[in-house]
Amino acid sequence: MNDTARLTAWVRGRVQGVGFRWFTRANALEIGGLTGFALNLDDGRVQVVAEGSRENCHRLLEWLRSDDTPGRVDGVTEIWDTPRGGYPDFAIR
Repeated sequence: MNDTARLTAWVRGRVQGVGFRWFTRANALEIGGLTGFALNLDDGRVQVVAEGSRENCHRLLEWLRSDDTPGRVDGVTEIWDTPRGGYPDFAIR
């Protein structure tokens, strides 16, 4: 079963000012079928919200935790929920 999900992830580390949001969007588009956004937070983290198939959300989460991201990721905290919709694409905010 390929059910849909909503992933919200908060990425800690040196993830602002290094193209992290741009590469997150590019990776979400490459995975395909994901909508949502990547947003810089005032505390230095990046928040990522992705909706789509649970499998594709997991693929994005694996990438966020990998060594392929720009900058330096010290940790990722995530929560899972049901999709809310309302995102036409995957955006940088």
